[in-house]
Amino acid sequence: MADQIHTASPGYATGQLARALAAAISAGTEADRERALRKVRRWEDVVSGMADGTLAVGSRTPVADTPAWVTLEVAHGGFATGRYLAEVPLSEDETARVASLPDEVPGGTERERLNLWYLGDAGQAELLDAVRAGRFRVEVPEDAALPVVALLLDRGFPEQALDLVAELRPLMHRLRLTPRFEPVARPSDSAVRVASVRDAAASLRAVRVPAQLAKMRAAVTVWEPLYDRLLALWCRTVDGELPQLGEDGSVHGGWPCRTWPADWTAARAQWLADFADMCRTVAPSGRQTNPKNNFARLRRALESCPDGSLELTAREVGWIRRAIANTVSRRGAPETEQRGAWHAAQAATVMTPTRAALARVLASRLNRFPADGGLPSLDVATAAVSEAETTAEIPCGTTMPDRLVRKAARALEAPADELVRLGVITSGETLAAVLPQLTSRLLSAAIDDPVVAGLHEQTYTAFRRRRGLLLLNLEHQVRFTELPWVQALAPFKSPQPDNAAAARRALRQITMLALTAFPHALLPNPLVTEIRTLAKQAELELPLVEEVAADIFMGTFTTKWRDAAAVASRLLSGTLYANYYDLPADWSEPQHTLLHWGKRTATDFTELCRQRAGTTGGSTAANGMLLEQSQILTTHNLAVLVDALDLTEELHERAPGLAGRTFSWIVRRQAQRTDHLHAALIQVKNTAYAWRQALFLLSFCEPSVQMSLAARLGTELRGIRLVPAVEGLLQVLDGDRFTPAGTMRRGNGRRFLGWAQETNPFLGYADGKRR
Repeated sequence: MADQIHTASPGYATGQLARALAAAISAGTEADRERALRKVRRWEDVVSGMADGTLAVGSRTPVADTPAWVTLEVAHGGFATGRYLAEVPLSEDETARVASLPDEVPGGTERERLNLWYLGDAGQAELLDAVRAGRFRVEVPEDAALPVVALLLDRGFPEQALDLVAELRPLMHRLRLTPRFEPVARPSDSAVRVASVRDAAASLRAVRVPAQLAKMRAAVTVWEPLYDRLLALWCRTVDGELPQLGEDGSVHGGWPCRTWPADWTAARAQWLADFADMCRTVAPSGRQTNPKNNFARLRRALESCPDGSLELTAREVGWIRRAIANTVSRRGAPETEQRGAWHAAQAATVMTPTRAALARVLASRLNRFPADGGLPSLDVATAAVSEAETTAEIPCGTTMPDRLVRKAARALEAPADELVRLGVITSGETLAAVLPQLTSRLLSAAIDDPVVAGLHEQTYTAFRRRRGLLLLNLEHQVRFTELPWVQALAPFKSPQPDNAAAARRALRQITMLALTAFPHALLPNPLVTEIRTLAKQAELELPLVEEVAADIFMGTFTTKWRDAAAVASRLLSGTLYANYYDLPADWSEPQHTLLHWGKRTATDFTELCRQRAGTTGGSTAANGMLLEQSQILTTHNLAVLVDALDLTEELHERAPGLAGRTFSWIVRRQAQRTDHLHAALIQVKNTAYAWRQALFLLSFCEPSVQMSLAARLGTELRGIRLVPAVEGLLQVLDGDRFTPAGTMRRGNGRRFLGWAQETNPFLGYADGKRR
């Protein structure tokens, strides 16, 4: 019987659309509103496409009549919107080029005419000149398609060129198939960066003055001067000494509205006009609008007193007198030394250089570097404000705040381990984002022709920026080698044994970097993808597995999960990890496999995961429990990598420190308050995953180190919900074993797992309420 083909439910997309609409309505700034509206547009496209059948979310070809190689716009969660990222309006340069084309250049759209012109002699010459000089940028993989055609024809491979053109021809009227031309060649070396100079400068220019600080600065620079003028106007009408407050709070001194200077009416009219003008540019605060505030009382009195005539009641004059007395007693009279000192103190407090102003200075510095390049060092970001950069707000010698330096540091070009040390790469996801820059060079090293290699390198880096699709039915993401123009480059590749050795060295470095920099975290899927690519280049066949979302799990595993579990059981036999999680001792029995959706699946591995999870249902929680067991049995790639790359000795040296750091992360994570059930579920799940990582690392430590770290953890977690987990760990170290239910026959020890169908004993919630 054929497998049922599953597709994604539109409920998630509808919920995301509702959230995007709510965010657009409540957006505080224009930039926030624009971002929210872009999300609204994406989710509207998803919902409408799923409704009319033009989108099949869950398939590797979700857009009707669209090849798998087309780069799609993908919303959060892997939902394709139906839009092509390479379907963009013509740039100014492209528009000018189309306008200059001879009338005989065919094409039904301007994009098609331009693409077809690049297939002619003049167009090919322009492409070849740019590619040879390195003066081009591949932003989406399709940008490399026509340059590959030109190179194939130039190097004597016309048959491959014609086949590629035939593949591209149906979409030439829509897709940009040429790169962006640049005046400066792109450098290529062993360094990587998290962001380009352009992106780093944009993030600096996006820094804004906090709303509260902006109000305080407006008060000092706008409203206080206006208030001083308002106060001075009324003080000029006082007969005798200015009113002041006595010790008992009573008002002493002269009375306002007793004398009217000749220019008072004109001064009054000017103040009211200036106030109205200022309100149109700077929103008044409560001090200017609260009817009980001195500013508002004096302003209303001014509005009620035209032409300097006394049209105020005795009560209103009394309020004016008290308002004058209040401010003169506290701050001093207008234009006195006491009031001037008070204004100076206010200005000193709020008029220091803002991060927004300093960010603009730093962004201007970055403009001296190529926009698509990186920074050679951090000196440009850490240098104090120079005399040339000094402004009325920013004095010479002002130090750049660390927060701004970190924003600029995202463009720093350096080896990946150096960026980790500097805190620029802060997660496995970020590490995965920069690795294509390194992997692309290793892959391109197999191409002898440096021009072709340069194009191949940029194409790979652009391909790795593609967002993954939500996939069901055991389908896999589009691979780099499936791009028709990448396949067409096969004649340029030559086997080079040295490349395998270089890839293996890079693979060892990256694996150890991920383990040592983020020992508490699973290897994220993008990083697993890069590691798999390097492994293939290193001529290693590794059963690397991905993290699978519980809500889309198809209920079975392909055979690589079983292969990975066999490596883990062999490598960890007799260790703490094997004893704690009761790993199977032997996987030598023949595999039981079935074909599902065209993939060979390991039924024995799936059944073992179900037995260990103790669940047969198909709910999200049941799926999560089953998937957690798959991660336990495979160590989620750690055992496979350590075994294949001979990292055991290195781990023996570094494991104690890494395990200690992981336990410290667990303590910090558990100390964070979670007031919502969903947040608590994520907290316990991530903590359980980190716990598993720690036990893997502990398995490479001496028994005395294991006991010492576990005892220290018990002390640090005293009074926290993980105490039973620590007790269970100590009992396993003492030779005991968990029952099938995950408890101990004596004591309160319990195996720590992140998923449960009922209330997780480590969650701290019951019926949605915190205990």
